[in-house]
Amino acid sequence: MGRTLIKIPWLEKGKVSQGKFLWVLIGIALAILIYNWGIAPLVEAKKRADEEVALKQRLLGKYAELIQTRKMVEEGLDRAQKQHEEIERKLLPGETPQLGAAHLQDTVKRLSEKNGISLRSFRTLEPKEAGPYRKISLQIEFNPINSMMSLSQFIHDLEGQEKKLIIAEMDLLIFNPRVPHHIQGSLVVYGLMKGSKSREKGKER
Repeated sequence: MGRTLIKIPWLEKGKVSQGKFLWVLIGIALAILIYNWGIAPLVEAKKRADEEVALKQRLLGKYAELIQTRKMVEEGLDRAQKQHEEIERKLLPGETPQLGAAHLQDTVKRLSEKNGISLRSFRTLEPKEAGPYRKISLQIEFNPINSMMSLSQFIHDLEGQEKKLIIAEMDLLIFNPRVPHHIQGSLVVYGLMKGSKSREKGKER
């Protein structure tokens, strides 16, 4: 009696499914390997690169702010230096109050002669400290003059000097108010020079 081969369909299907399942596992394993060794490092590298770019952009922003701030500070210092130099040019020269007063007196004499004003007397007043400066004052009395224009020009010339001179007081005597040409009086003129505090700061530097 011959044997009969009986085929079981579900078993055959199971064998085919097992083969497919094996290939699926192999595919998953390959995908994991590709991701771990290929894609993941690229993603991580891109992430680090993006972080470095962002960090460098922040640093560049800070550097730009520092450069702008430094530029503003330098411009401010430059303006302050120019202002300081301008003030220095307007100060009376000399290391002592006596030398400053001598320069002031010479200037007043020169301008009075220029404008035809005869000076009766000079009197140097006590120097006074004015912050970092020293105030040098000179009181002058002038003989009667016959021209108000001469006195006006004299005052204009005093206040228009390169060295800053200021008329602090003016006492005029007009003999005939109806004809105000015969005038006599006195003026107090002062200028500034470096004071003791300013010189101490200069020595410290």
